[in-house]
Amino acid sequence: MKTFLKWLILSPIALIIVAFAIVNRQVVPVVLDPFGMGAADQTVQTPLFFVMFACVMVGVVAGGVATWFTQGRHRRALRDARADVEHLRAEADRMRNVSSLPAPGSRML
Repeated sequence: MKTFLKWLILSPIALIIVAFAIVNRQVVPVVLDPFGMGAADQTVQTPLFFVMFACVMVGVVAGGVATWFTQGRHRRALRDARADVEHLRAEADRMRNVSSLPAPGSRML
């Protein structure tokens, strides 16, 4: 069922992306020097859809990196909580082992 829903959602999106790329095939100049006057050696001729897709990919990566940095405190809290759980489990195991030993001076039947 999940696979069907995934294909149901992703197929139209893929078709839209392909249609966008076909419609925007015209070549546009991309100037690599923002402060220059558009010198020919610093200009790249590329299809418009490539420029748009590259911008979207850069935005996705930048958003992922920003999210990763802002969630650092949550990852640290999770590491601390896991360390506390491991410490408490070790202490519980130690207490369980100590309580299963016979008391000094008692007889075992």
